[in-house]
Amino acid sequence: MTDNALITTPFGATSTAREVLDGVDLAGRRAIVTGGASGIGWETARALAASGAEVTLAARETGAAQTAARQLTDATGNPRVLVATLDLASRQSVAEFAAAWRGPLHILVNNAGIMATPELRTPEGWELQFATNHLGHFALATGLHAALAAAQGARVVSVSSVGHINGDVLFDDPHFQHHPYDPWAAYAQSKTANVLFAVEAARRWAADGIAVNALNPGRIPGTGLARHMSGGLESAPASFEANSTDVSWKNTEQGAATSVLLAGSPLVAGVTGRYFEDCQEADRHRPGVRRGIGEHALDPDRAARLWRLSTSLLAV
Repeated sequence: MTDNALITTPFGATSTAREVLDGVDLAGRRAIVTGGASGIGWETARALAASGAEVTLAARETGAAQTAARQLTDATGNPRVLVATLDLASRQSVAEFAAAWRGPLHILVNNAGIMATPELRTPEGWELQFATNHLGHFALATGLHAALAAAQGARVVSVSSVGHINGDVLFDDPHFQHHPYDPWAAYAQSKTANVLFAVEAARRWAADGIAVNALNPGRIPGTGLARHMSGGLESAPASFEANSTDVSWKNTEQGAATSVLLAGSPLVAGVTGRYFEDCQEADRHRPGVRRGIGEHALDPDRAARLWRLSTSLLAV
């Protein structure tokens, strides 16, 4: 990514997912949306299904996902809305999901996430936000690599956050075993990791025709993402809003717009290794403005180091 060659589109902060894919034919494409049973995941799935794609909702709670799938079919008329069990915090669940997939995969939207949790850990002792938001999606994408390559033009979408500007990956202590645990630092680390994954996957998978991009969906109040915060996103601590002069609040349809742009729009065909917000490629972050991409999240050395760390952790 270079500052003088930013990708632009006719869409913006108030565009909706359905507007972005209006007239786009995704018939014959197969998509997976993690966390697709609610929030911007549901809206992402709806736009993809309305455009003709087969959509699999990958969710931990399959009962709620089955209900969401029926609602999506009713809303779009597309009967090819499926449900599969996936717990991103469980290596076994992710491995079983990937092993069960058959045939090519054209679109993978790594959408699910958690935010600002109390100090929680997986059975391995991994900090839960890093394990869920990054390691789970890393294992999923790499486990589905062959299916993505078979699609000959697949797209992987990594849903990050403007929160990534608040912190880098703690490479020497990613699970806060030595640093005092801070829920927002852990969240920022996981969202930086989402961008770094896209940077390195884009480099590694270019020869396979797989495009990988990251995005900031914007601030969407009232979603399950904020369930660990009393009052939701509106009650984020002052430190989370520090020096903010430009905060974009959106509804779920607007929040899903950048995801579906990267997942299915011909306007960004061939674009890879980039970070978008408001349906545009983001410029560099400037202090005092809560927008843009932090330099640390695009650093290729950090991206390669995170890939090695993630591979090592998952191999244990």
